Amino acid sequence: MNEENKISVVINTYNAEQHLEQVLQAVDGFDEVLICDMESTDGTLDIARRHGCKIVTFPKANHKSAEPARTFAIQSAANKWVLVVDADEIVTPELRGYLYQRISEPNCPEGLYIARRNKFIGAYGKDWAHDYQLRFFIREGTEWPPYVHTFPIVRGRTERAPSRFFFLHLADETFRHWITKMNEYTDNEVDKKAARGYDVGALIWRPLWRFFQNYILKGGFRNGRRGLLQSLQWAIYQQILVSKIIEKRLREKA
Repeated sequence: MNEENKISVVINTYNAEQHLEQVLQAVDGFDEVLICDMESTDGTLDIARRHGCKIVTFPKANHKSAEPARTFAIQSAANKWVLVVDADEIVTPELRGYLYQRISEPNCPEGLYIARRNKFIGAYGKDWAHDYQLRFFIREGTEWPPYVHTFPIVRGRTERAPSRFFFLHLADETFRHWITKMNEYTDNEVDKKAARGYDVGALIWRPLWRFFQNYILKGGFRNGRRGLLQSLQWAIYQQILVSKIIEKRLREKA
C-alpha cells in the first residue's frame, strides 16, 4: 500500500477493559492500532497486548479525562492519517472502507467529522447523525486542546463524512454514572471557559439554549422520553458549569 494511504487507529485508555476487546476486534485490519494508556490498573493492557497493539504511556497524574493525552497519542502514531477511537466505540466495516477510499481521492480534506450513533437507556437514538466528531485527520501538525469536549486543531480543510458511515457508541451509562461524569467534566471545563464572562443571566439562557438545541434542533423529541431526559441532562450540565465558573470568579475576588 502507498505510504500516503496508511491509517493509524489511536485509542486513549484508562481502565477501559469493559468494551476494549470488542473495540479492538472492530479495528483489526487497519495499518496500525496504537493504545495510549494512562496507567491502567485493570486488564486493559493485557487485552491490548493480545491484539498486538503498539502501546505508549501517558502519566495519569490528576487528569480527569483523556484530552491532556490526546496530542501525545496522535503524534506517537506512525502513519500520515489518524483515526481517533474512544475505548467504547465501534468502527463499522462501512466506515473503515469509506476512509480508505476517501484518502485515495485527490480532493480528500485534511480532516473529517464522523457521525456517532449513541446509546441511551438501552437503545440507540434516532438523532445519532447529528452527533459529529472530528476524529479523522492528518497527523502532522494536529493538536488537541487539553480540555474535555474539545475538537482537535487540524491544519487544513475539514468536511463531514456522509452520515451513513458512523461510529457505534457502546456506552450505556446509568444516571448515577452520568452525574459523576458531569461533575468531573464540568470541573475540567471551568478553566477553559472562565474567561467568557458568564454571569447570573447565563444560568438561565445557557441551559435553555442547550435544551432547545438538543431537543428541537437535533431532534431529541423524536426519541420520546429518552430524548427528553437526555436533553434535560445537557441543560443541567450547563447550569452546573456556569455555577462553577461564577464560583471561581467570586472566590478569586474574596
